[in-house]
Amino acid sequence: MNIVVLVKQVPDTYSERKLRAEDSTLDRDAADAVINELDEYAIEEGLRLAEQHGGEVTIVSMGPDKAAEAIRKALSMGADKAVHVSDPALRGSDGVVTSAVLASVLGRTGFDAVILGSESTDARMGTLAAMLAERLGVPQMSFASKVDIDGSKIMIHRQADYGYDTVEASLPAVVSVVEKINEPRYPSFKGIMAAKKKPVETLTLADLGIGADQAGLPGSTTEVVSFAARPPRAAGVIVTDEGDGGAKAAEFLASRKFI
Repeated sequence: MNIVVLVKQVPDTYSERKLRAEDSTLDRDAADAVINELDEYAIEEGLRLAEQHGGEVTIVSMGPDKAAEAIRKALSMGADKAVHVSDPALRGSDGVVTSAVLASVLGRTGFDAVILGSESTDARMGTLAAMLAERLGVPQMSFASKVDIDGSKIMIHRQADYGYDTVEASLPAVVSVVEKINEPRYPSFKGIMAAKKKPVETLTLADLGIGADQAGLPGSTTEVVSFAARPPRAAGVIVTDEGDGGAKAAEFLASRKFI
């Protein structure tokens, strides 16, 4: 089975994240970089499926040279090989461009299942799986909290507010997973050393037949029009209970639309 896991390097959510004033793109040097948390669950699920059904796990990542750190961690967890799309012209690419680039890579690698996190912690769009499935012409299995494969069929539990739905489709397919699906393994020392020898293919836009004007800010269909720094945290509200404390607390919560 040919399993491809998509991995994105993002700013650590515990770091101060910023946008660049000159072009409104993410300032990747302003914060520590880590693997997108939900993608770690995708890596683990890809490894589990490969262990159950045989085959290889290929990591695919689009990002600057620094994203190689995230790729190496994915390989140290047990993935077999990787493809890294890195090109200066990709800076500022939106979800539509990203899906086009990744779909082009997947056309080269081939796949039985493409697995990715349900969203990234920087953009939080949650739409990449749907756009990829549309471009590739395959089923989309979203918000999976469990994945099973039986021959040419793939079944998932799709997380919902009331529990889960059971969804079935034929392979190949694109699957986005949630954090409840598994517990990602930690890279072992042996895995870390082995990752250094695993093949990583680096591709540019030219290798994929995509022009620079079709990527980055020029090729994107969306843009950040404006942004502002987060205001300082204001002082809290003190409610003095004079027999009507409950009503005052309820009014405060209602004004903030909590109730």
